[in-house]
Amino acid sequence: MNEKIDVEITSRNKVTIVGFNATSISNAEAIATVSKQIKEFIDESCPENIVFDFERVKFFSSQVLGLLLDIRAQLKKDDGQVVISAIEPRLHRVFKITNLDKVFRFFPDKESAVQALTS
Repeated sequence: MNEKIDVEITSRNKVTIVGFNATSISNAEAIATVSKQIKEFIDESCPENIVFDFERVKFFSSQVLGLLLDIRAQLKKDDGQVVISAIEPRLHRVFKITNLDKVFRFFPDKESAVQALTS
């Protein structure tokens, strides 16, 4: 299966928003491509804070957790933050099971995430 995952990277009030334009994020090759794209953006733009918006996402593989942790570690070096918005309760359970709910902050939507990071 040749799954394509598009990400939309925007900025608002000095906060970078990474939105996934896919309902399923499970193909290892596609995740590697998106991961490279996001990391290149970070290297070029040096954002302080990133919101990962999961509004459209219904399923993701554990590889996505690795991506989030990698980016969190990269931003944390410069006191940056990675937060998550609009994640379905079923997917939020994955964070609870892995205790990553204590590592990331969660917001109901990207607007409230951006507001929290800018205030």
